[in-house]
Amino acid sequence: MPLDIKSKQQIIEEFATHKGDTGSPEVQAALLTEQIKNLTNHLKEHTHDVHSRRGLLSMVNRRRRLLQYLLKKDNERYQELIKKLGLSK
Repeated sequence: MPLDIKSKQQIIEEFATHKGDTGSPEVQAALLTEQIKNLTNHLKEHTHDVHSRRGLLSMVNRRRRLLQYLLKKDNERYQELIKKLGLSK
């Protein structure tokens, strides 16, 4: 389920490291987290939607790789992002 433009812009503003930032790991992980939440709610209703489940797994893996990269690069930024997103690590 794609994000609407307003919520996407709001997430980008909240997690951006500088003005015009859309590609930092923080922004990418935050956008993926929101998409994962939306898709999880969709799959609770539509339990047999195998194609969306596969997309969900790929999003979770992409977010996991981004977080691993951020952990190796800058542990403080990683810890801060985990707290903001409400993820457990």
